[in-house]
Amino acid sequence: MAIPNAIKKTFNLPDGREISIETGKLAKQADGSVEVRMGDTILLATVVSNKEAREGVDFLPMSVDYQEKFASSGKIPGGFLKREGKLSDYEVLTSRLVDRALRPLFPSDYHAETQVFIQLFSLGENDLPDALAALAASAALTASDIPFAGPISEVRVARVDGKMIVNPDAKQLEESDIDMIIAATMDNIMMVEGEMEEISEEEMVEAINFAHDAIKIQCQAQLDLAKDAGKTEKREYNHEEEPDAELEKEIFDKYYQQFYDIAAKGLADKHERARLFSEIKDGYFESLPDETEISLTLAKSYLNATQKKAIRNATLETRSRLDGRKLDEIRPIWSEVDYLPSAHGSAVFTRGETQSLTTVTLGTKLDEQMIDGAVHSGYNKFILHYNFPAFSTGEARPNRGPGRREVGHGNLAMRALKQVIPSPEELPYTIRVVSDILESNGSSSMATVCAGSLGLMDAGIPIKSAVSGIAMGLISDAETGKYAILSDILGDEDHIGDMDFKVTGTEKGITACQMDIKVDGLSSELMMEALNQAKAGRDHIRNEMAKTIAAPREDYKPNAPRVVNIEIDREMIGAVIGPGGKVVQEIQKTTGATVVIEETEKGGKINVFAVNKESLDAAVKWIKGIVAKPEVGEVYDGVVKAIQPYGAFVEIMPGKDGLLHISEIKHEKIENMEGVLEIGEEVKVKLIDIDKKTGKLRLSRKVLLPKPEKEEK
Repeated sequence: MAIPNAIKKTFNLPDGREISIETGKLAKQADGSVEVRMGDTILLATVVSNKEAREGVDFLPMSVDYQEKFASSGKIPGGFLKREGKLSDYEVLTSRLVDRALRPLFPSDYHAETQVFIQLFSLGENDLPDALAALAASAALTASDIPFAGPISEVRVARVDGKMIVNPDAKQLEESDIDMIIAATMDNIMMVEGEMEEISEEEMVEAINFAHDAIKIQCQAQLDLAKDAGKTEKREYNHEEEPDAELEKEIFDKYYQQFYDIAAKGLADKHERARLFSEIKDGYFESLPDETEISLTLAKSYLNATQKKAIRNATLETRSRLDGRKLDEIRPIWSEVDYLPSAHGSAVFTRGETQSLTTVTLGTKLDEQMIDGAVHSGYNKFILHYNFPAFSTGEARPNRGPGRREVGHGNLAMRALKQVIPSPEELPYTIRVVSDILESNGSSSMATVCAGSLGLMDAGIPIKSAVSGIAMGLISDAETGKYAILSDILGDEDHIGDMDFKVTGTEKGITACQMDIKVDGLSSELMMEALNQAKAGRDHIRNEMAKTIAAPREDYKPNAPRVVNIEIDREMIGAVIGPGGKVVQEIQKTTGATVVIEETEKGGKINVFAVNKESLDAAVKWIKGIVAKPEVGEVYDGVVKAIQPYGAFVEIMPGKDGLLHISEIKHEKIENMEGVLEIGEEVKVKLIDIDKKTGKLRLSRKVLLPKPEKEEK
């Protein structure tokens, strides 16, 4: 049955897979709604924006939520409630990717509350739907009357065996050395985020350009959809007061130079700079009469705009920055490891007025993070959490748990460090890194990367290489063509700049990146220049880190858990566990070690964890005794377990008894067992035979005794 007013456009990915975008069929009461379909994967994006802005709002109150329905993959949610609830970290991260690409393209004077909601309703096998979320959101906005300077789209780029792939499936991504999400309009790159296995700057730019070619096709499809839907005209709105050109000129002429002079002073203390800038603004408002007709809202806006222009021009013209640094100069760095004596690893990293205190904790397999999602499920052995308390910026506000920003910053640092962590097969620990930001003035996420790298080395984790990170900025003037690339940006420079580009890496290459661009027309050449300047900054920071600790410690801390891996045959798993878990529980209770047993393709794997060597050795010896195979000819220290008229049963290994026949106890003939051996007595015996049919063990004690000399007749 044909659906009235339903309009569909299709296009193909470079590998031939078809994607369709359709509007007019579902959720028609929203301002815009689009269904995106790729194979069996279906997302629905809806957008609603109020017609009027709330009084006093001078920003865009937009929320972007991406949610994956468990039914999309034939699952029922875990937990007590059995329904979708709070967004998972993965959904929050996807929401952030969409938000960061969309937000810069709304008019600066548009302040109506706006909601973008993307839902995954069907999931195709091996598909990764997060790469389609921004396409769906942008198409819904483009096919609505909401003011939006798009369209945009996002794609994931992977590289398998040297070949670039757009929107790879899950299997391809596992084999890839690049995992990047790139957002762009028809003309400009807007946002980049991803992780890489130590790739070069040239390879990164190549991946971005490759993505842009695919994005252009997706943007054109959205424009065609909007045209056929008759949504090329956008709504009229008036969310700000009428501009006052005379007031704007008056404020600019009077205060521009004052702001410029402060910006050009090069004051290192951000509080002192803020005080001087505030004095100018406060002085203006204090000079106004009580019954002024001037709009205070407009005046505040014009003062802020004048300050921003003055700071930008001062940087472009003096080639010096707010705090007096050169464009490529890194703030002073100091660091310290082993700062917290009870932690398994710890580090303080301070760069200028940004400081992270980071801890590393080692745990067992039982400490793994369980992931229960519609798309992703399983276990995570490397966890990184980032905390940003209010006092770090000199503010007072309640602590309400991590927000989206904290989740995003922590994820970026995790992806940066993940590339150098040994595989679970090489290092069976669960690792948790926690970064507590104690001071913040520019790129605390990159401080987290540096502190995390130092903390991991302090903990004795054999990481491949130290990782450092840096945040780059850009100030540009389209009219004059002047630009300034800034290394290690301040918070103020992030606010007034045109780019926030975070790059992490080792001496070999880039491990993660995050870029948000606020200006049109960032060329590949300029991006390459920024990346090369970032590399020099990363190298400098890493060299400063090496003065504190240059390589992982050779051993773990005394209080860190020790681990031994034991591979066993599959048929021995039950013997170690015991009936109802009796054996493994006894091992743990007696030795104090933690024993984790799992079945693998090869057989069984046992991880033994303990906080001291004695406990570890005792548990390992016990387990090896259970799984060891008796060998004919070997001598064992046995314990008498039972006595029979015909001999004694001696335990030579845990759970392995053999018969010590009465004839094998002594060279002399023994008539009966009375008084010969006692239960619990330790006796040294030799394994002389294993019955091939029954597996029963035959032991001998007399073969270990000297033969008595024959008496002379």
